[in-house]
This record gives sequence, structure tokens and C-alpha cells, in this order.
Amino acid sequence: MKLYEMAVTPNCHRVNIFLNELGITLEHVHVDVRAGENLTADFASKSANGRVPTLQLDDGTFICESIAICRYFDELQLSENSLFGHGAVERAQVEMWNRIVEFNGLTMASSALRNITGVYKDRETCIPAWGEECKLRVQAFLPQLEQQLSKADFIIGAKFTVADITAWIFVSFCENRLGLPVQSQYPAIAAWYQQLAQRPAFAA
Repeated sequence: MKLYEMAVTPNCHRVNIFLNELGITLEHVHVDVRAGENLTADFASKSANGRVPTLQLDDGTFICESIAICRYFDELQLSENSLFGHGAVERAQVEMWNRIVEFNGLTMASSALRNITGVYKDRETCIPAWGEECKLRVQAFLPQLEQQLSKADFIIGAKFTVADITAWIFVSFCENRLGLPVQSQYPAIAAWYQQLAQRPAFAA
């Protein structure tokens, strides 16, 4: 198997942490998104959305979208320790919170950066005012994440799941890319973030 990626991007980072948690190793193929390598006809023949990460299976099947890739590997090792949850209620809670964090947090944060900085202005229309609005929406979402993490050790309670990986990537992006002092403002997020940072999969 091969994982086509640009490791520093949030979604590729999310998949790599997930793979580290499961102890899975595979071949990694660097795709320079900044240089537009993902826009080539060759890459388009591999990836349905033209983005990284994209997974190539041994039989030639391609899977794109980071959560779809994570689900594939989770299904291969499905157990009570599944990072997508176990049982109907837990799996629904993981799905719910992963989507909440992704849509209200990570997607907004990415849109803020792309529109404010114009990093991909050669291939998309960048609207700085929309970027600033996205940043405000990120800041408005952080208190909800703080409240949830003040209840337990992880997003959905006592169990570490893919929702925690998504949220950790989101907080890291906020601090490192948007310059938001998340941990200094939100103690529950800070305690949770530092706890995860000690896990081997995150440290790697």
C-alpha cells in the first residue's frame, strides 16, 4: 500500500497519527501540494477529490478523504478498542463529535488561513473578509470544546477516539497557523492537549 501525502497538512497529519496509534506502517509518497503536484492529470487519475491524503491499496484501489482512510484501517482491526467507538451509542457519539470538531473547528480554521493569507490564490478565489469571519467562528467554537473537555479526559468521556485526533489537529492548527493562544485561555483544552502530546503516536 502507498499513502500519497504532504505530511505537514492537517488531514495528512491526522491520518498519520491514526496509523501510529494502530501500529501500521506503509509506504509514503510525498506530493508537493504547494507546487501543485496534486493538480496534475496523473494525480487526478488516483484521487477522486484531487487532494491529499490518498491511499492506494495493493489491488490498485484508491481511497481519498482522511476519515475514509482511517475507517478503512479501523475496519481491518475492528475490536472493542476501535478508535471509531464500539457499539451503536458510542460509535454515534464519536461520529457526532468528530463532525462537530471538523466542521465547526478544523474546516473553519483551514478556511481562515487560506483566505487570509492567500496561500493558494493561484488556484482558488481568496476572500480575506471571509477568512476573518472563519477565524471568528473558530474562536466562537473553542468555548464549546473547552466545556466538553472539562467533563472527562477525552472528547466522548473516558475513551480516546478519532474525535480526539481531529480535535488535537484543530487546536495545533489554531496555535501554530492562526496564532490563537488556545492553551493559555482554555485550561481543560490545555490539560487534554498536553496529555495527548505524550502519547507515542502524537510524539512521532
